[in-house]
Amino acid sequence: MIYKVNSCSIYGINGYIVKVEVDLSNGLPGFDIVGLPDTTVKESKERVKAAIKNSELQFPHKRITINLAPADIKKEGSVFDLAIAAGLLVSSMYFPEEAVENTIFLGELSLDGTIKGIKGILPMCMEAKKQGFSRVITSNENAQEAALVKGLEIIGINDLKEMVEYLNGSLNIEPTVFSTKNLLINDIDDWDFKDVKGQHMVKRALEIAAAGSHNVLMVGPPGSGKTMLARRLPSILPDMTFEESLEVTKIYSVAGLLKEGENLILKRPFRSPHHTISAASLTGGGRIPKPGEVSLAHFGVLFLDEMPEFPKHVLEVLRQPLEDECVTISRVNGTITYPSKFMLIASINPCPCGYFGDDSNRCSCSATQIKNYIGKISGPLMDRIDLHIEVKPVKFNDLSNDSKSESSSSIKERINKAREIQLKRYAKDGIYFNSQLKPKHMNKYCKIGQKEKTLLKNAFEKYNMSARAFNRILKVARTIADLDYSENINMNHIAEAIQHRTLDKKYML
Repeated sequence: MIYKVNSCSIYGINGYIVKVEVDLSNGLPGFDIVGLPDTTVKESKERVKAAIKNSELQFPHKRITINLAPADIKKEGSVFDLAIAAGLLVSSMYFPEEAVENTIFLGELSLDGTIKGIKGILPMCMEAKKQGFSRVITSNENAQEAALVKGLEIIGINDLKEMVEYLNGSLNIEPTVFSTKNLLINDIDDWDFKDVKGQHMVKRALEIAAAGSHNVLMVGPPGSGKTMLARRLPSILPDMTFEESLEVTKIYSVAGLLKEGENLILKRPFRSPHHTISAASLTGGGRIPKPGEVSLAHFGVLFLDEMPEFPKHVLEVLRQPLEDECVTISRVNGTITYPSKFMLIASINPCPCGYFGDDSNRCSCSATQIKNYIGKISGPLMDRIDLHIEVKPVKFNDLSNDSKSESSSSIKERINKAREIQLKRYAKDGIYFNSQLKPKHMNKYCKIGQKEKTLLKNAFEKYNMSARAFNRILKVARTIADLDYSENINMNHIAEAIQHRTLDKKYML
């Protein structure tokens, strides 16, 4: 007789339902798993067999065949342990078949029968709800994360004996309810803009960038504060909506990067990879594809410190994610697409020694050296960066001044208001920030008057801008107008946006 139990697995960052079919027949005792299982899944039979016996339950001494359907997709991980055990136990009549209907079983088994947590429980539960299942049985370790999905009954259990008692009706277990008390909120008060001396123009540019999720390039000599300013950027990023938090948590759940006790990510990610990173680590990939840094920075910040130090071929792979807001990875077993709506913050020195253009005239680099150094960043990649900011060395008077600058909380308050305007404006377009505006949206949301057009035309011709640069100036101007609570884009908004695209001539970017 065949018994069917439902489980789930991960493909990319999305779940898909796997039917665990258990067939018991007469003959020499054996245990086979089919349906493209990897080594971990094949080893499941040993874990399940030991777990059932050590839980003082009867293991069927028959010819056992387990099929994981669909059989044409590679199955990986230990997530099917609990479902396989449930199929064998229902075949031994420990609980009725009706008890496993509309139920998803997710969990890894220890040899003593206890149930351990798994990666990617959130997207699996989201798929279970989408496919019409009403209940998920998993470990207590995963129960809180799974409970983020509303409309599902999440049953957290400790071991196999407890699962059997629950399914045969002798034990009552209340469904897990998500509790905000279990949320981990990382305090970032140590990185506050109130401690930054001077750099008022840079802080204003970062405020604009945070409000509209615009990409930023900071150019300046060593010690001018580029890294320090970038590290403080998360303190002014707008609060995430619940949908954004859920999507970011989904990625980190699949990657296995959720901290212990962290069930929902509330702070926007800030990723700062070392310049020795490979292209596969940046965009995602590997034999078993995993999300890369561009996806781990989803709805947050990807900071590349000393950008020219990164290999050129690594930087070039950023072009597609920046434009398409997703990255597609093709492997023999299939094609996976990961989301990558991130904000790129990059810092560079203007030359190898770092002092080209500085008032001190300390630069000893030749024109060829400067050109080769800056040339490591291609024109197409540079064109995708909205704001080019010059970070000058801080003067002694600013450093010795005891007065505090504007705090991050004060700046963030303005940014949150500008974000609310954007969310309301783009509610029907599925857009979160001004930087995500497509050409079809520009005429509707970025209309400008004749005077503004004339100003923009003059700048376009003077600086020999591309069509992409033209659109990005309009998007930045739209954000500046939102910070001013202005419905229309005015002359001053266009002028300020242009101001942040004029470093091309000075540094040959």
